[in-house]
Amino acid sequence: MERHWYDVDLQAAAKEEALTRHDVMAHVHVFAQQCPAAAPIIHLGATSCYVGDNTDLIVLRDGLDLLLPRLVLCIERLADFAARHKALPTLGFTHLQPAQLTTVGKRACLWLQDLLMDERALRRVRGDLRFRGVKGTTGTQASFMALFNGDGAKVKQLDRLVTEMAGFASSFTISGQTYSRKVDVEVVNVLASLGATIHKLCSDIRLLANMKELEEPFEKTQIGSSAMAYKRNPMRSERCCSIARFLMTLPANTLQTAATQWLERTLDDSANRRITLSEAFLAADCVLLTLQNVVEGLVVYPKVIERHIRAELPFMSTENIIMAMVQAGGDRQVCHEKIRVLSHEAGAQVKQLGLDNDLIARVRADPYFAPIMGQLEALLDPTTFTGRAPDQVTEFIAEEVMPVVDSYKKEGKLNLNSAELKI
Repeated sequence: MERHWYDVDLQAAAKEEALTRHDVMAHVHVFAQQCPAAAPIIHLGATSCYVGDNTDLIVLRDGLDLLLPRLVLCIERLADFAARHKALPTLGFTHLQPAQLTTVGKRACLWLQDLLMDERALRRVRGDLRFRGVKGTTGTQASFMALFNGDGAKVKQLDRLVTEMAGFASSFTISGQTYSRKVDVEVVNVLASLGATIHKLCSDIRLLANMKELEEPFEKTQIGSSAMAYKRNPMRSERCCSIARFLMTLPANTLQTAATQWLERTLDDSANRRITLSEAFLAADCVLLTLQNVVEGLVVYPKVIERHIRAELPFMSTENIIMAMVQAGGDRQVCHEKIRVLSHEAGAQVKQLGLDNDLIARVRADPYFAPIMGQLEALLDPTTFTGRAPDQVTEFIAEEVMPVVDSYKKEGKLNLNSAELKI
């Protein structure tokens, strides 16, 4: 048996399965032909789910071990982007309408925070995985009790040894013929949640690309549109959103499967799981690889951002102007009314005539504001409107991002680089 451990004859197994209509028994028959002395005891006391479910749990564990470093690598690269742009002011948007200023780096930290939550969720699910172990046909271990002449201690020892050999710390104490399909629900849910994070992140990039403030990588020879030669479509971000949207639909399958496991199990789970679990991991892998490529090559256009700020900042600066006038001895209510009238006039210029926002010019032309004329430039400095955003970025990366990244580096898990990516 040890000599034929890796001698898997897939063609012979396929022929057997065509006759038996049973995947596990097909391999049992082929193995028995390779090891005739062992043939009478191969699979003795076991059931197909001993093979299939334990294998699935190994695959789930190993799949998460592949995805987690990919996710953390994206986190590291995005953190570098956030740090480089932590102090660059940009318009914030609420309701997709211009709002108080933030910074480019601070916005990236919003994405990072969600990715960190996904890393924690994937790591938790991976840590919660247990082996099904040696439980027998309906989970009672009755067959193994017969094999060991009723010696329950030996049955437990066999269960423990097989579990340890498979690399798991523990196995389920209770199972039916299968491990609980709630495990699949938990695993696919966290993958789908990761998909939602990446969809939001890449949707933001697409919106910013529309505004020409931010752009994903775009090669010199890349074609954006077959018809419109000038186009620079964010196709990588669009691909992420497309596949992430598919990934987000998959938990419904796992929920249905868990809900319809009659009594100790039914077989209508099998074909569904083979598709759902595989595609969940493949989709998550795809969006993470593409996301890495995107965040490694993000391009920021500060001049465009500055132009957009200049168009909106006059309105946002009104509170600063009022405060400065009050400090110079003015009446707040009088100043407020002055600013209100001038703001409406400037707004009409922008909305009705399509002209630039000239609120500040109107303020300069009004003698009422003479006491603060020397302060206007300082009052309009965008960096004074971003609060603690730069410091928040620094603190967040140091206190929350880098401890996670460093833990993976310490374990030697971050071994991917951009050269491997052909997106």
